[in-house]
Amino acid sequence: MIARFARAMAPGLGLVLVCVMGWSAAVRGGGLPGDEDVYGFDDSPLAQPLAHPDWFKESFLDLPSDLTEAVDAGKRGLMLYFGQQRCAYCQKLMKVNFGLPDIVEYTRENFDIVPIDIWSVEEVTDIDGKVMTEQDLAHRDGADFTPSIIFYDDQGQKALMLRGYYPPYQFRAALEYVADGHYKRESFRDYLARGDNRMVFDDTDLNEEAFFTAAPYNLDRQVRAERPLAVFFEQGDCHACDVLHGESLREPVIHRAFDGLDTVQLNMWSDTPVITPSGERTTAKAWAAKLGLFYAPSILFFDESGKEILRVDSVIGFFRLRNVLNYIASRAYLSEDYQDWRVDRAF
Repeated sequence: MIARFARAMAPGLGLVLVCVMGWSAAVRGGGLPGDEDVYGFDDSPLAQPLAHPDWFKESFLDLPSDLTEAVDAGKRGLMLYFGQQRCAYCQKLMKVNFGLPDIVEYTRENFDIVPIDIWSVEEVTDIDGKVMTEQDLAHRDGADFTPSIIFYDDQGQKALMLRGYYPPYQFRAALEYVADGHYKRESFRDYLARGDNRMVFDDTDLNEEAFFTAAPYNLDRQVRAERPLAVFFEQGDCHACDVLHGESLREPVIHRAFDGLDTVQLNMWSDTPVITPSGERTTAKAWAAKLGLFYAPSILFFDESGKEILRVDSVIGFFRLRNVLNYIASRAYLSEDYQDWRVDRAF
């Protein structure tokens, strides 16, 4: 298994090194074995309902009991999978990530997976013993973007949450980050960064857009601004960033939406000075770390007073980005959160 091979190379960091270096080579050399382009795809709702793998746990939706069973079976914890039947990103997780034997083997060895339908009104007992519907659980836990996964350790403590779809190398790293207990000592951002040899600090390597506001980056909104703010956190040598700029951001409807916002781009690993929406003087790198960002590109949206509305910090395509921008542009955030807004529109 890749994980065991990696530990022999460099205990505690091997999987990250193998996965990140392998992905870097894949971007330049044509892809990892069994992989496909996980960025440029049609993310509109699926025509046919999606089924999860038959090795997912057949749960009675009593999470404390599910955790006990997982631990008694010698596993490291529980994975709570929030999904939708017609979610194209969920399909990517099933076909790409769970289409790789090493990921399936490592997942099944260390975790049980309990599926949650974010629209279901069936009752579930959460990890703390509270009873609510699956939909309410997803809402409470912030599973705005599917697939979302919450990792619980063997004590029932939340170790990590992934919101949205992530490519195989980051998903593998997340599995080992929890299974090997790295979450007890460092953030997932720091864990990934220790093995990432692709970080480029030169801002000139970033993609440019006409709607980006130039430095200096004074984003202070202690005095109410006139428009919402979008902050792009990116990095150099970033295939996902290239795809976002080369595809979704080229669509006129997307471009026009960002024209209606105050929009800036930051290199998430740079020491570029920034004044945050709350008025704090810091750097792009320090702010990204405080926000817990590890994925590039991430887009964070703030309201006119500097409160964070929503963040997109996973793989995103045209359909999902358009929905987010419609929510922001309509100022719906003034009266309801994103998931309630989606419920009202049945998507």
